[in-house]
Amino acid sequence: MPSRYIDIAAEGGSFTAYLSGPPAGAAPGLVVIQEIFGVNPVLRAVAEHYATLGFRTLVPDLFWRQEPGVEITDRSEAEWQQAFALYQGFDEAKGVDDLIATVAALRARDDCSGKVGCVGFCLGGKLAYLMAARSDIDAAVGYYGVGIEGALDEAATIAKPLMLHIAEEDQFCPKEAQQQISDGLGGHDHVTLHSYPGRDHAFARTGGEHYDGGAATLAGDRTLDFLKANLA
Repeated sequence: MPSRYIDIAAEGGSFTAYLSGPPAGAAPGLVVIQEIFGVNPVLRAVAEHYATLGFRTLVPDLFWRQEPGVEITDRSEAEWQQAFALYQGFDEAKGVDDLIATVAALRARDDCSGKVGCVGFCLGGKLAYLMAARSDIDAAVGYYGVGIEGALDEAATIAKPLMLHIAEEDQFCPKEAQQQISDGLGGHDHVTLHSYPGRDHAFARTGGEHYDGGAATLAGDRTLDFLKANLA
């Protein structure tokens, strides 16, 4: 199936989402949740990669309420400042609502099997956690989520499988925060935690400063096995 953008209705308007997937047949759905750089080429490549693995993927534009169509390539200081300004102005609760609308849009498609998971990075890593806590998503995966330690009071509502990948040298999730996450979620029946020694934030972002092929491959294999097991 050729990849393309579609429109999704939401409270207050509508937003675009990048759709990709296998050429034919009903496939499990997967929402890919952005970092602070918008739906850029890196995220579209992630969606297309999962499409080749048999998932019907959607990447929603979560910054649409501030600035629709953001595509930051993480190459200059000005772009970094733009990304952090968007992050600081992001309405987290409305973002979760938009993700819930994205899940509903996927489930309503004839070419989706009905099971839908999500995988998120950075900002999207925390949003994946919140989706596990606040929605009926079938499975959720978060990579190096920022701020999860501040939302551990929501862990009691997690009823479906959640996997979190934690970079032990993450400059945005310090050791104290990692310990809080481990203490708060380590014994949870539905949560799986994986830590990556020596790895920094965004270790799985292809082309990024802290990209590590070994850790990215290991996390990717764990994620794929997890999604296949829970979205079949």
